[in-house]
Amino acid sequence: MGAERFAYGATAGLLGDLLLGDPRRGHPVAVFGRAAAAVERGLWRDHRGWGALHTVVCAGGATALGAVAARAVRRSPAASIALTATATWAVVGGTSLVREARAVGRALEAGDVDAARARLPHLCGRDPQALDADGIARAVVESVAENTSDAVVGALVWGAVAGVPGLLGFRAVNTLDAMVGHRSPRHLRYGWASARLDDLAGAPGARLTAVLAAVAGPDPRGAVRAWRADASRHPSPNAGPVEASFAGALGVRLGGTLSYAGRVEHRPVLNGTGRAVRTDDIERAARLSRRVSWLALGVCAGVRLVFGRRRTKGRMS
Repeated sequence: MGAERFAYGATAGLLGDLLLGDPRRGHPVAVFGRAAAAVERGLWRDHRGWGALHTVVCAGGATALGAVAARAVRRSPAASIALTATATWAVVGGTSLVREARAVGRALEAGDVDAARARLPHLCGRDPQALDADGIARAVVESVAENTSDAVVGALVWGAVAGVPGLLGFRAVNTLDAMVGHRSPRHLRYGWASARLDDLAGAPGARLTAVLAAVAGPDPRGAVRAWRADASRHPSPNAGPVEASFAGALGVRLGGTLSYAGRVEHRPVLNGTGRAVRTDDIERAARLSRRVSWLALGVCAGVRLVFGRRRTKGRMS
């Protein structure tokens, strides 16, 4: 029964995200972020151990909250499905991702590079002033690829594995990485545990995203070829497969020099035989992201149903 509850609830939650998007005020992830920032103010030391404690308190607290809520409604199928739907809607962000990407794309199509630069920080932490129109388009496509995994697929994977606690726990870990997992002087040691845990938690979703991008994209062979050739060269073990697969699927070239958080990075080129990103590739990436998200729901719900039925048959035999 639990497998069916996840399938129905996750489908309803993803539909809710498609129809409603994120709330403009009081988003649960924003509430968690404020709580995590308050914990950081109380615990911060330039030390890995204190950062690990911060990770345990915040991510563990979110996971425990999900477990308590799931236990409270376990006897009611309707309430359990509703809780799963609400949790899924709260943690996925596919609609906001696509909406922001398209907003930047529209500004670029209108020739308003300044407006595109002003909108870019809604998607990623790149320095928009250092980018021209083509650089902005490339940054958007890379962000759409990476966040398809982080904002949608990874959450669905952990929801299939652990239900509501998995959904909330994954989003908590991913949010902590965004807050303290970067290599700033303040967080180099303190954010180490959050960054490593995010790498581990994000690995299954990233690989599934890369596979589905190859399946759903216009050039499956190109996606697989770029993934195999270039993913391991990316500094992120999870962004590498996703961005390389998207690059190959779309036939574009990603990576290269970027300015991020006040420093310049020279990242390896992904799918070097592809062409440079154009503005119209933003829409192509957004559509691919949508297809990957719904395919991921089908895969995660299907796998959960299969294993759930096997467990049921095992108990009955």
